[in-house]
Amino acid sequence: MDTFCHKQMIFKSLFRKRVVADFRGGRITSDGGGLILREIDERYGLTREIARCLSDPRASARVIHDLHTLLRQRVFSIGLDYEDTNDADTLRSDPLLKLISGRLPDTSIDLASQPTLCRFENSITRRDLRRLADRLLSLYLKVHRGPRQVIVIDATDDPTHGHQQLSFFHGYFEQHIYHPLLVFDGITGFPMAAVLRPGNTHASHRAVAILKRIVRRLKRAYPGVQIVLRADAGFALPALYRFCERQGIHDVIALITNERLRKKAAKLLAKAEGQFQQTKQKQRLFTSFGYRAGSWRRSRRVIAKVEYLDKGPNQRFLVTNLKTFKPQFIYDEIYVLRGDVENRIKELKLELKADRLSCHRFVANQFRLLLHTFAYYLFLLMRRHLAGTELETAQVGTLRLVLLKIGARIREMRHRIWIHLASGYPYQRLLVSLVENIRAAPT
Repeated sequence: MDTFCHKQMIFKSLFRKRVVADFRGGRITSDGGGLILREIDERYGLTREIARCLSDPRASARVIHDLHTLLRQRVFSIGLDYEDTNDADTLRSDPLLKLISGRLPDTSIDLASQPTLCRFENSITRRDLRRLADRLLSLYLKVHRGPRQVIVIDATDDPTHGHQQLSFFHGYFEQHIYHPLLVFDGITGFPMAAVLRPGNTHASHRAVAILKRIVRRLKRAYPGVQIVLRADAGFALPALYRFCERQGIHDVIALITNERLRKKAAKLLAKAEGQFQQTKQKQRLFTSFGYRAGSWRRSRRVIAKVEYLDKGPNQRFLVTNLKTFKPQFIYDEIYVLRGDVENRIKELKLELKADRLSCHRFVANQFRLLLHTFAYYLFLLMRRHLAGTELETAQVGTLRLVLLKIGARIREMRHRIWIHLASGYPYQRLLVSLVENIRAAPT
């Protein structure tokens, strides 16, 4: 141990008493609530099932860190806001991270170092990734025992700043990026798929193939389920419409506004403008009509939303195969709700750092995206067990700050490991209730 750690630090006195600090407090961590992540993981078998998807080319006699331990260290570190493998070099001796990753806190064997984790991420094969993608969907089905109704598909940008494979400049985002495709349950926000794509791909690239796999599994798990697909204008392509029609899926997909659509809604716009001039209040009108684009084989129903405000007109158009619902209901009660998925994407990127894809190999970065997605699952499950409490709708950052960042002293005895959480922790009852809810949950 560095001799500096034995030195005392003298601070400004308080009420004529000297304030002295040293590093002799024992095995103390700032992440005592990380036990919650381990408890959820054990309850749902998340990292255990992920480990079964991976092949291990290492000689077993020389292995110190098995795949399950490496996965737990990586996923739990992401959950605790240590998203990069570089953090491992300073945290591999942390007693709490060792405990939740499967190591005894007092053992001389530390967790994996940054080079070990880097080799681990770069050892993943495409076959491993296919199994992990299936496992992500299986996990979704495991925690959703009843049929779901709404799927939201979306694309986002992950900026790149180095020499990552298949990183390209994208004109729309005006930077070098990867272009992940994400599929969510539109009601609960749980991810169904997270696929990394090269930076120069269109938003809809591989969308039909990925949805085909998801829909097949959903129909097998929930016979007779009615599925609604919501998507923005980046997915407005005939192949997706035809897929939905063949599969009996209801779709509500935004369209890019063009002159033909504007002409179709011109009378409604004039009406909205006239009402605005009379009332000086925002006007919001809806209609629907048949429309056939040049690339479509037949006419389809289009919903038009026309608004007139102080700043002028605002028009939006949707294509849908829903026949019986009124235009405003389709727009307000079905399509607009996809906006909540934007919040899920922000959580995944900002709070779980899913855009930290800094490996050189594209396959390793796809693995990283899935690791961050699995870490997000832990928080989604945590939020489910917080139903009825003040934190049932809290963002990941709030959950981490309130429930995970707890000072704790760790003592390893012969037959017991004591985690002495800070006595002044203000959410003690909530934490106890959360643990009881997790342990009582069905497996």
